[in-house]
Amino acid sequence: MTHTDRCGGLGDVTDVVERARRAAPVLAGMGRARRAQMLETMAGHLEQARAELVATAAAETALDAAVLDAEVTRTADQLRMFADVVREGSFLETTIDTAPSGDVRRWLLPLGPVAVFGASNFPFAYGVAGGDTASALAAACPVVVKEHPSHPRTCRAVLAVLRSAAASAGVTPDAIGMVSGFQAGVELVTHPDIAAVGFTGSVAGGRALFDLCAARAVPIPFYGELGSVNPAVVLPHAAREPETVIEPLLTSMLTRGGQVCTKAGLVFVPADAEPLVDRLRQRIATAPHPLLLNASIAAAYRAGTAKRAVLDGVEVLCGDGSAAATGERGPVPPVLLGTSVSGLLDEGNAELREECFGPYAVLVRYDSVAELLTALPALPSSLVAGVYATDDDLPQARDVLTTLVHRAGRVVWNQPTSGLRVGWATHHGGGYPASTAASTTSVGAFAIRRWLRPSALQNWPAALLPDELRGADSGARPGLPVRRDGRLSTETTGHEP
Repeated sequence: MTHTDRCGGLGDVTDVVERARRAAPVLAGMGRARRAQMLETMAGHLEQARAELVATAAAETALDAAVLDAEVTRTADQLRMFADVVREGSFLETTIDTAPSGDVRRWLLPLGPVAVFGASNFPFAYGVAGGDTASALAAACPVVVKEHPSHPRTCRAVLAVLRSAAASAGVTPDAIGMVSGFQAGVELVTHPDIAAVGFTGSVAGGRALFDLCAARAVPIPFYGELGSVNPAVVLPHAAREPETVIEPLLTSMLTRGGQVCTKAGLVFVPADAEPLVDRLRQRIATAPHPLLLNASIAAAYRAGTAKRAVLDGVEVLCGDGSAAATGERGPVPPVLLGTSVSGLLDEGNAELREECFGPYAVLVRYDSVAELLTALPALPSSLVAGVYATDDDLPQARDVLTTLVHRAGRVVWNQPTSGLRVGWATHHGGGYPASTAASTTSVGAFAIRRWLRPSALQNWPAALLPDELRGADSGARPGLPVRRDGRLSTETTGHEP
């Protein structure tokens, strides 16, 4: 299938993937120092193009310019963080076992070209230059991005910036390319030279691509971030202090119009916490009606909230829960529904336990913490969960935490679930459907691990070892952390080429 090459790096699947295949050994062989420099150059070029990028994305997504400006900063900072990851070197997991009969040396290698499907709600941080792209390039894997139909002009503008930055850093621009169109996405994940896929989006779309990856003659990893309902639990003593709980809850539910994957979609409160419920209802009733990202998201929101509002045991606490689905983009009213634990777990109310994208949440009343602890294990896995408590709640919070760590990739204490800091300790993942690979993260330093595979060399002469495996005993300049004979130490091995 052919697509018009209106900007460098955009073309048909066969051509763009072939360019990426040829770029793979170049990236892998250029050394960590130059790869880190490339990532930093990309960050700088994004910041230089900030005004144009923000204006383009604001016109396509209806997101506020200030929000988009902050997102450009986050995206640039993320690229710089991965430059630090590359320089530090522990991501290679260099390991040496010595023995008189010959040693074994293990490290991680890049998989090869990878495909990236970005999100509609974060055109920069989860887009062409987002976390999947940054971590893959850090791992020395060329990236082929699927252009997002919600903001194609933004995608192309970012692609042009990254390719220009790569050239400025002395790297082939084909380290990153892009294809456009639904069929191109199908062809991309089934192309034999694509080694892995990163995806952020809906359960339906992600599962379809996941199945295509598994059905290939040679299956490949599919790292999908799909739907997440994200519970927020208010414990009894905290519920008696509404003003300390209300702001983090509202932030969790309404950030970016509820169009974030970490939105709190289920809020558990004690059945006798009416002052808190009334305060929430009042604040949501006066909250702005956001303009959603596109017409299909707005239509799905209207249909989803209307369907959930008429389920058995559900009441509309705030918002127009009976709004008919339309093709209009927005604005839409925030909706807060209410139910009991039994209503939430009713087999006929499965939609309550699924993500509804937008400014919507379900308030679930529980009669006792014992009842709460029967509900939480029945929820689908989530990216994040929140616990709101006082010191008097600590004994019960321990039991809640024990349950939530098995249901969520990250558990937050007295802070909004919607915040996600990008760093070395960040974990953004979970069980299905939140993620298709619970042992990995799509955000943070450890995201690089998805694009690498282990290999080992046994009894090879030092002169033929890769730089990353040449130890201090071979006279190599220090540069990589190493585990030698089972012990991590300050000893390092290999060049920082």
